[in-house]
Amino acid sequence: MEVEWLLVIHGLVTLLVLISFLCGQWPIFEGTFIQKIHFFLTFGACDYFRRFVGAMFGQKGSNALFCVEYYCCDRPNPTLQVIYLGIIGAIYYFIVQSSFKYIPGHYLGEVHRYISLLAVGGGILLFLLTSFSDPGTVNAVNVSHYLSAYPYDNIIFSEKECPTCKIPKPARSKHCSICDRCVARFDHHCGWMNNCIGEKNSRYFMAFLFWHFLLCVYGAVAIALVLAGRLKELRVIDILTVYYGIEKSFSSLAPHVVVWLLDSYNTQILIMVFLAIISMLLAGFLAYHTKLCVTNTTTNETFKWKEYLSWKRKVNEAKASAAALKASLGELNHEKKHPVSKWKAFFQRSPLEEVEVVKNNIYDRGVLQNVFEIVVPLSSRRSFLQRKPKSG
Repeated sequence: MEVEWLLVIHGLVTLLVLISFLCGQWPIFEGTFIQKIHFFLTFGACDYFRRFVGAMFGQKGSNALFCVEYYCCDRPNPTLQVIYLGIIGAIYYFIVQSSFKYIPGHYLGEVHRYISLLAVGGGILLFLLTSFSDPGTVNAVNVSHYLSAYPYDNIIFSEKECPTCKIPKPARSKHCSICDRCVARFDHHCGWMNNCIGEKNSRYFMAFLFWHFLLCVYGAVAIALVLAGRLKELRVIDILTVYYGIEKSFSSLAPHVVVWLLDSYNTQILIMVFLAIISMLLAGFLAYHTKLCVTNTTTNETFKWKEYLSWKRKVNEAKASAAALKASLGELNHEKKHPVSKWKAFFQRSPLEEVEVVKNNIYDRGVLQNVFEIVVPLSSRRSFLQRKPKSG
């Protein structure tokens, strides 16, 4: 029984750490222990480790740690790519070792041995496509075409030159400090891919997320069906009800079935829970990027719009406050003004409540056009090279 409880605790701790690390910065977790765990995992633990290394090994140890940190976080490197391949390889290996001997079974046919291999192979292929494809590098040769393809909105993008590449900076592009290049329709730099996600490879990235979400769901459901098949084949329910006299109801049988599964198939259950947790996290990430796609926005632009709308709201509130103050002073100076009813003053809306800031995204051309721009990037169309080039 101790092993079962250890497995349950292990699963809960794993879930808590994953949610805290990946979602702890979300507004819904603000001020909660999830946010505190996220801060510790992303900053606090690293800061304590730096202090420990500095105390134990002095300046040389600190310098060595900074070199490692610079290589892992600020320069292109395959560390997370190797970790991804290791995770997917290890998970598939353990599934083969623990579950393939029960396939074919009561609910799964032998074809799932080959479907699973093809599914994993498809995921790795999309991973390689996203990792090694050109994200949409902007250079002196194609910059004029990108300037024509992506007009400036003069809100979050205005005409300027990239100080590093020394070329005009097209709207929606950004210079990636890690890859050291300008990327068209820049979304973000993905450490798992060791590549930027931009105009040309966003389609592969979306396909990667969608495929891995389906892959995790498929793996979790397949293992659940393997376990359900073992329950059926070994007639566990009949044994519990007939030989042990347990009442044939869900509430009575469930605890005994769970204990039996944890005792006999703990590896499969750990893998199934892990895949279920990852599938939920991927679902959230996929939903976020799907929303960006259908509104023709990027992660980079999301932050830019947030900063702009916050600044614009403050400016409008300042103008509204100034106008309200001016109106109040005018009322005080008007001697014949009748006093305003207290009830009317109570229910009267403040000028600050009427401040409204509208996001005007000129790149949003409707859901179908936005999705088509992801599937068929502008630079891959014949019209891209036929556009009249704009000079910087």
